[in-house]
Amino acid sequence: MSTSAQSGAGKGNSSRRSRAARDEVSQPLADAGLADVRFLTVAEVASVMRVSKMTVYRMVHGGDLPAVRVGRSYRVPERAVHDYLRKAYIEAG
Repeated sequence: MSTSAQSGAGKGNSSRRSRAARDEVSQPLADAGLADVRFLTVAEVASVMRVSKMTVYRMVHGGDLPAVRVGRSYRVPERAVHDYLRKAYIEAG
């Protein structure tokens, strides 16, 4: 194994630990049975909300939208998307 591969391996492990701490699921979601939770991909969330995938990533990283890290991607609970939209909804007029 080369030295660059060795240094990259250690670097990846430390960043994974910090991400795991940041990507905790909110308590109300944890109380619901995980078997009943439907998870959406970032692309699906973007489609539902009519925003770009980058906007969804910003919301996840900013803590506005809870998400679970699965491998290298994120999954967002469907209920969290609907709850966010309900809270963000305003009547114009």
